[in-house]
Amino acid sequence: MSAATSLPLRDVHLPPIPSWWPLPLGWWLVLAALALVVLLAWAWRAHRRRQRRRWLRLFDTTVDAAQHGTAQVAAMAELLRRAARRRQPGAELLQGQAWLEFLDAPGSRAFSDGDGRLLLDGGYRRSLDAADVQRVRDLARARFLELISRRGR
Repeated sequence: MSAATSLPLRDVHLPPIPSWWPLPLGWWLVLAALALVVLLAWAWRAHRRRQRRRWLRLFDTTVDAAQHGTAQVAAMAELLRRAARRRQPGAELLQGQAWLEFLDAPGSRAFSDGDGRLLLDGGYRRSLDAADVQRVRDLARARFLELISRRGR
């Protein structure tokens, strides 16, 4: 017998598989970055909700401050012109049918062919039906929010 065959050799033993815990530093950095992104997204959404509530409160208080229907329609028209100026400079200068077509949301003709036509001359009439004013108010409130919340799109 030779010396090589008489040695007591054992089988190769592999090291244990690394455990999942504790996480390596790289995974902690990835988790921290993910948590930061989630926190920033949540903060941005909360900011947008607060801003939306402020704009709706501005619209409601301005229109409610007007005493009668014609003054309310005039206030709505003024607010829509302010929002239009913010959205597209020069849009507040549009008149008549061009103004109503600008106010129409894509795929809708609610201002140029519907209840929104009251914005053209409703502020100059002697009296208005309260139901007509409310329909225009709902329409104008939604469009005001769309115009003021999307800048330059």
